[in-house]
Amino acid sequence: MDAFDFIIVGSGVAGLSAALHASAHGRVAVLTKRGALDSNSNWAQGGVACVTSEQDSIEAHVRDTLIAGAGLCRREAVETIVTEGPARIAELVAWGVQFDQREDAQGKVEFDLTREGGHSKRRVLHSADATGREITEKLLAEVRRHPNITLLENHFAVDLITSSKLGLLSQERVLGLYVLDESNGEVRTLRCQRVILATGGCGRVYLYTTNPPVASGDGVAMAWRAGAQVANMEFVQFHPTCLYHPVKRSFLITEAMRGEGARLIGADGREFMQRYDERGSLAPRDIVARAIDHEIKRTGGPCVYLDISHREPQFILAHFPNIHRACLEVGIDITREPIPVVPAAHYQCGGVLTDINGLTSIRGLAAVGEVACTGLHGANRLASNSLLECLVLAQRAVGQLSALAPIEEAQLPPIAPWRSGDAVDNDELVVIYHNWDEIRRLMWDYVSIVRTSKRLQRAAARLRNLRHEVQEFYWNFRITSELLELRNLVETASLIVECAIRRHESRGLHYTLDYPQANDGIPPRDTILRRD
Repeated sequence: MDAFDFIIVGSGVAGLSAALHASAHGRVAVLTKRGALDSNSNWAQGGVACVTSEQDSIEAHVRDTLIAGAGLCRREAVETIVTEGPARIAELVAWGVQFDQREDAQGKVEFDLTREGGHSKRRVLHSADATGREITEKLLAEVRRHPNITLLENHFAVDLITSSKLGLLSQERVLGLYVLDESNGEVRTLRCQRVILATGGCGRVYLYTTNPPVASGDGVAMAWRAGAQVANMEFVQFHPTCLYHPVKRSFLITEAMRGEGARLIGADGREFMQRYDERGSLAPRDIVARAIDHEIKRTGGPCVYLDISHREPQFILAHFPNIHRACLEVGIDITREPIPVVPAAHYQCGGVLTDINGLTSIRGLAAVGEVACTGLHGANRLASNSLLECLVLAQRAVGQLSALAPIEEAQLPPIAPWRSGDAVDNDELVVIYHNWDEIRRLMWDYVSIVRTSKRLQRAAARLRNLRHEVQEFYWNFRITSELLELRNLVETASLIVECAIRRHESRGLHYTLDYPQANDGIPPRDTILRRD
């Protein structure tokens, strides 16, 4: 049985930066269920929102975040993350991350900042249109070089081991994890009293998403089963502009393109966003996504279009080389024609409930990044705030956990080895894929951009049946990564639906035809779920 001082589940920006900070305090293991670069962070195009310009201010960034969050941001979280952001950016630069730069009128080199929806200033640092990949690759290189960090690829975290599971009557605390080693199908037991969940989001709960295949809500589901509180899962952000094409169904068109002048137009070539918001195409994502959804339903067309062809080709190629290349592969030249786009599930603003240090309701367990609900995003995430949150909360969580006094090994009861059902069924994968597809379709049809109470109740009823089916498979058959992902997917989908049912108003990303207005006369409240 292996033991570590820190275990970090996830290899995105949150997980890798947490590992580098934790390496100063002992042995660290980083678990990732696929390869180290398979993460939401690696797919991030836009950039990192941070105050680095004299024309910007902390106060302006805080204000923009609070406005986008529609009354549900925690001011303390917003102010802390925005204020500590510049120090974390300097740290990234020291680790070798290269953000795009330019010369100002006086010849001074500075960050080439762009602007995205909801921002009142240019404050988004970027590396062309592949910022997440640049940051992830540089952090991963640092992790691979560090002698205190063990990177365990193809290791799927199954469940947390907590004190109550071992029969201890003390305060609930984490003591380790069961982990599936996908190279041999065996489940390993890892001892650790400081665990950080950095597993990313749950976009694969929906039929159409910008997320990579690994985004199946693993961290939220695992924390929920262990007894941690979960909050605000009804607020799923749909990115307004995902490429509409049968070959590249999950390809994101960054919001930075609208920040550089791209216009949303209908099939008739006319702009339509001014009819929905005075900020036009630079309105926050929830407003733009609903506007596009309404335009598609109004016109009966399959999509709308994003047009940047009025900019110089050299500008487009310099700022959006990967998008240009990807679109050209399917016959679309963005320097000369508009891009067909539709909304797609993109980001979960809720998650495992934490404090400003990333600590959960279970002692020794932290959650950082998209898996967590810190209060930064409220009811709607401001564009490019997510990577900033990853960096700030990773450092804060490690600082808090490193001060946590562990229970002495001699006082801990033995952890029983994993016991799994041994049955193997040739039809198992067929059923798993069928259930996976059914979950994603019902979530898209009943729990997407526009909701109703009747649709939510239908989704809840079917998910209850699916959970029973999945549990039967889980206990009776040998576990596989496909079965674990399905188990987490149905759990996370159920949490989204339960939170959505409980919110009797429209706020931010949660829009329901039965309660189309916000309860402005009542102070906004988080939707917090606790297991019985």
